[in-house]
Amino acid sequence: MEITSHCVVALTWTLKDTLGEELDRLEEPVEFLVGGSDLLAKIEEALQGHEPGDRVDLHLEPEDAFGDYDERKVYLEPRSLFPQELEEGMTYEGLPAGATSQDAPPNLLYTVTEIYPEHVVLDGNHPLAGIALRLHLKVEAVREATEDEVGQGTLGTGFFRIGE
Repeated sequence: MEITSHCVVALTWTLKDTLGEELDRLEEPVEFLVGGSDLLAKIEEALQGHEPGDRVDLHLEPEDAFGDYDERKVYLEPRSLFPQELEEGMTYEGLPAGATSQDAPPNLLYTVTEIYPEHVVLDGNHPLAGIALRLHLKVEAVREATEDEVGQGTLGTGFFRIGE
């Protein structure tokens, strides 16, 4: 079966930056809904017409991947709003209750990037924002999507989703 819109594709991949450093490797196939919100547009476009066993190599500029890095999505919040056992790299969906940054989008995934005695730095950018990527995909399987899957628009696989 060829990949078309509204089918489910099982992929494995290696994701690298333009210097060749490996950022992510997916060795066990994961299913994504083509024609939904699971995959970036450039990936869906490149996969069209491919079949199981095919390999697809892509170069994605930031605007085709996770966007440019936006300094306006970085916020300082009081350290007292966070649990004692806070670590860099932890993520929060939205800002904590009592946050002082009134203009911060509430639906972003924020990553703790720095911890100071008085405040915490939260970054609402995707961790791969501003990075050009090389994606080496392998199509492991293709199947028709069910009506429920098409209706939901996703299989719930969030790797390529971007909070806005």
